[in-house]
Amino acid sequence: MVKYATGNYYDLVHPKKTDGVENRHAYIVGAGLAGLASAVILIRDGYMPGENITIFEEKDQASGSLEAFKDINGGYISPGGREMEDHYECLWNLYSSVPSLDEPGKSCLDEYYYLDKEDPNKSNCRLIHDRGHQLKNDNEYTLDYKALKEMIDLVLVPESKLDGKTIEDVFDDNFFASNFWTDWQTMFAFERWQSAAEMRRYLMHFIHHVDGLTDFTALKFNRYDDYQSMSEPLVAYLKDHHVNFEYQTQVENVEVKHDGEQIAAHQIDLNQNGKSKSITVNPMDLVFVTNGSITESTTYGSHDEAPIPNESLGGSWKLWEKLAAQDNRFGHPDVFCKTIPEKAWKTSATLTLKNKDIAPYIEKLTKRPLFNYDKCETSGIITITDSNWGMSFTIHRQPAYKGQPKDEVILWLYGLYSDTKGNYVQKRMPECSGKELTEELLYHLGVPEDKIAEMADIKNIQAIPDYMPFITSYFQLRTADDRPDVVPQGSTNLAFIGNFADSGTRDVVFTTEYSVRTAIEAVYELLKIDHTVPEVYPSVFDIRTLMSAMYYLNDKKTLEEMDLPITEKLGAKLLLKKVKGTWIEELLKDSKLI
Repeated sequence: MVKYATGNYYDLVHPKKTDGVENRHAYIVGAGLAGLASAVILIRDGYMPGENITIFEEKDQASGSLEAFKDINGGYISPGGREMEDHYECLWNLYSSVPSLDEPGKSCLDEYYYLDKEDPNKSNCRLIHDRGHQLKNDNEYTLDYKALKEMIDLVLVPESKLDGKTIEDVFDDNFFASNFWTDWQTMFAFERWQSAAEMRRYLMHFIHHVDGLTDFTALKFNRYDDYQSMSEPLVAYLKDHHVNFEYQTQVENVEVKHDGEQIAAHQIDLNQNGKSKSITVNPMDLVFVTNGSITESTTYGSHDEAPIPNESLGGSWKLWEKLAAQDNRFGHPDVFCKTIPEKAWKTSATLTLKNKDIAPYIEKLTKRPLFNYDKCETSGIITITDSNWGMSFTIHRQPAYKGQPKDEVILWLYGLYSDTKGNYVQKRMPECSGKELTEELLYHLGVPEDKIAEMADIKNIQAIPDYMPFITSYFQLRTADDRPDVVPQGSTNLAFIGNFADSGTRDVVFTTEYSVRTAIEAVYELLKIDHTVPEVYPSVFDIRTLMSAMYYLNDKKTLEEMDLPITEKLGAKLLLKKVKGTWIEELLKDSKLI
């Protein structure tokens, strides 16, 4: 049984070696962050020799959803960007042990820390409308009393009572009209028809960052693209420890044996370069499966052509289906991969800006020079609130890729709605070429219409679109048993890792933190390591955090200034009278509520 704890007393202790671990082998399906993290933890905390670990990967690089490419149809491509924060306890635990590839003598965590210290993240513009104008109340949440009460009610209800409920089941139109919802849904990619349970987890998890979500001071970003910043250091560490990587290998099934209530993986069926092969798994060996993938079946277009959609299930989904058919404890993949509506987010694009004529339109929002290398630019997404597509865009630190020319800037954009035509381009987003997606963005930035076509020409901006049919699958409406437990009940050697495994904690999916958390939990439980997994940061149980959140969610109003019903106003006055001269009064003053 996995144990959780906070504090250095537990975190800094080295685990004891599991007897006989040097004679055991581990097979890891998927070389995404969860798979790579599992291998690192097996070596670091499980003392398993690296040569006893094999990682199977269907692609030719170890990236998973952190993939990024320098040349897809002639341009850069990166389907998203990872947002980190101070209290990704498992992620930083992992990267504190992994050497930096760029700064000798430092860990990856050291590199992250000093990067953020020297160039802290802060957005100068979060929401725009009316063709490139910043919203006047850009830094306000605009939540009314009813919307705030609905948020509190959602947090207070047990998650077990939210099975089958969507976000729009628990909030009304006032909430969805607020800046908070615009900020929230575009930052985390939530949509109204998705799981209220996941929304609740996010509210609880990030409550300590309510004061930093309007300007993104809560966030930390990589120096380079996610693949080079996060995957490559892990791969280098694992290769130094002689871990075996088998690329272009599709694991087609993991066959399990049942012995009463116990289950054990006993054979791995795979296809390597068109040849079928089976591996016998001994009872003491371990198998870690990355089940499902949000970037599976992704297709790419070009500057002049839209991507051709591919809605078919890829290898990770098919593998999960075969596992689920063997035991109900292995979850229900159909809930996540076969229920995604046509209107959901499926398209993004990576733009390479080559002409500085676009700079004034972006600089008036960011208040920073566009070609300002090694510094935060937009510091997170800028959302176009009146975009039919629900479009947002971001420019991270440049160069985004090692070796990127100094006179180029990489921009990433996406849109939450796939079933509507654009405001300028009269097509649905998935039907658009890179140039058409660029034209829509330029329109919303305020570029004069007679200049849009020329500025969007490939010699000035090159755009590569992608179509990701499963990108929002993490948040699909689910019940408690739809995701398999990290180590299913009764399993002796099989674990699930990644964001479609259920860690049983309050942690949130669609994060790098969750990938690493499932990896640590899987290794600790299967090897029976007598150590603790870092607990989810318990900010939701901290009265100081809750007071601060109340202040910022009410757009920096004191208790006396808040628009409350008369009974609650009287209650607030009574409270202030009762706590006068006490420690609670000090806390209220510290949180600016009085």
